Amino acid sequence: QVQLVESGGGLVQAGGSLRLSCAASGSIFSINDMSWYRQAPGKQRELVATITSGGTTNYADSVKGRFTISRDNTKNIVYLQMNSLKPEDTAVYYCKLYQRFGPQGGYWGQGTQVTVSS
Repeated sequence: QVQLVESGGGLVQAGGSLRLSCAASGSIFSINDMSWYRQAPGKQRELVATITSGGTTNYADSVKGRFTISRDNTKNIVYLQMNSLKPEDTAVYYCKLYQRFGPQGGYWGQGTQVTVSS
């Protein structure tokens, strides 16, 4: 089993920054993908960014140039640095870990709220 705990959410004004963290623990393989998703009220959950254990990253078009995903493999932590935040970034942000031999849908954290005021 794998447990994921997100932190770092909060209330910030438009144009501000936040850094989210997600700490993973449990039966973690060295090769895995870690991702951030978000879900705004009344909307479907969407992928924000992904990083492989080798450091390859991928971003949603809506956050390219503003958000940066990174990870510390020695601590099994993934970060999401969010700059130039916009009100439309308001959502619950979820961390996901996917690895072979785990659940097809991956492991998920409980989510952390990010609210951007205009």
